[in-house]
Amino acid sequence: MEETDEIKELGSSRAGKIHCLSIVGQIEGHQLLPEDAKATKYEHILPLLAAIEESPEIEGLLILLNTMGGDVEAGLAIAELIAGMTKPTVSLVLGGGHSIGVPLAVAARRSLIAPSAAMTIHPVRVNGVVIGVPQTYHYFARIQERIVGFVTGHSGVSREDYLRLMTNTDELANDVGSVIYGEEAVALGLIDSLGTLSDALSYLHGEIGR
Repeated sequence: MEETDEIKELGSSRAGKIHCLSIVGQIEGHQLLPEDAKATKYEHILPLLAAIEESPEIEGLLILLNTMGGDVEAGLAIAELIAGMTKPTVSLVLGGGHSIGVPLAVAARRSLIAPSAAMTIHPVRVNGVVIGVPQTYHYFARIQERIVGFVTGHSGVSREDYLRLMTNTDELANDVGSVIYGEEAVALGLIDSLGTLSDALSYLHGEIGR
C-alpha cells in the first residue's frame, strides 16, 4: 500500500515513531455538512487507518478526540477499524466526546480523558422525516444495540450503567441522556484513566518498547 503525504508526518523519538490522528467536529458520512462545520470525513479516515496499520515506519497511534456527533454508521466503521488494529493505540478525549465519540474513545487499546473534558451519552437520533412504522422503530433499536454492545464490550462500564446514563431525563434540558466528566467517566469504567498528552505518549512508548 502506498503511503500518503499525511502518513509521512510522523513524530519520532528513540522510543518509537507515533502517528497522531485527530477526529474533531462532526463525523461526516454520506451526507455533506456545511463548509463551516469542522468535519472528519470517514472516507478519508478509513484508508488512513489501514495505511497506518501496514506502515513499517509507524509503531503506535495517538487518537485525539473532540467530537460533536455525526453519522452513526461512519463513526462505528472508524471505531471498528481502530479496535482491530494490532499496533498500540491510545485515545485522548479533549474538550468533549459527544455521541459517537464514545465508541471512538473506547475503541483504542487504552483510553484517556483530560480532567476538564466531558462525554455526552444519549440515544440515537435522526433529523428529518421518520416513517412511523414498526420496521423503522426496529431499525433504530438495532442501531442503538450495536452502539451499546460496542461500548460495553470495549470498556469496563456495565450495560446497566450505560443504559441508565443514555436514558436519563434529569440531566439535559432539551434532550435525553447524560453529560459525564473526566473523573466520573473513569469511575464508571467507561474510560481507563485521567490523562494528558504526556500520559498518552508515555503509554505508547511503553507499549512500543515491549
